[in-house]
Amino acid sequence: MTKSGPPNTEGNTFPNTVRLRHQYQFDAVYRGKHYAGDGVLVIRAIRNDVGRTRLGLSVSKKVGNAVVRNKWKRIIREAFRKQQHDIPRGLDIVVRPKKGAVADYHSVYTSLLNLCKRLDRKLGG
Repeated sequence: MTKSGPPNTEGNTFPNTVRLRHQYQFDAVYRGKHYAGDGVLVIRAIRNDVGRTRLGLSVSKKVGNAVVRNKWKRIIREAFRKQQHDIPRGLDIVVRPKKGAVADYHSVYTSLLNLCKRLDRKLGG
């Protein structure tokens, strides 16, 4: 008898190694002067020497109540997870929703990739 589990998502995981987890990591990104935004997201970024892009989230109470904030975080994490191999490597990014934006997966998905590519060019990638 074989154990059935979730489908193989090898390569599309979201381990701790692709997350900004400490305050000093966020502080380093905020000290950097490079950011890009559109009608959905605002992203700040710096280069890292880890060899992979790491994601940090900053979703404040100004965005809405806990339900709304958690929805934003789930959508941003999922968009990052699905396309992390298309996003330029070697960036530390902090993503936040644009004021007044609506938490829509498809708009976040396209916005995240486009803004990361723009930041990669700004940072000389």
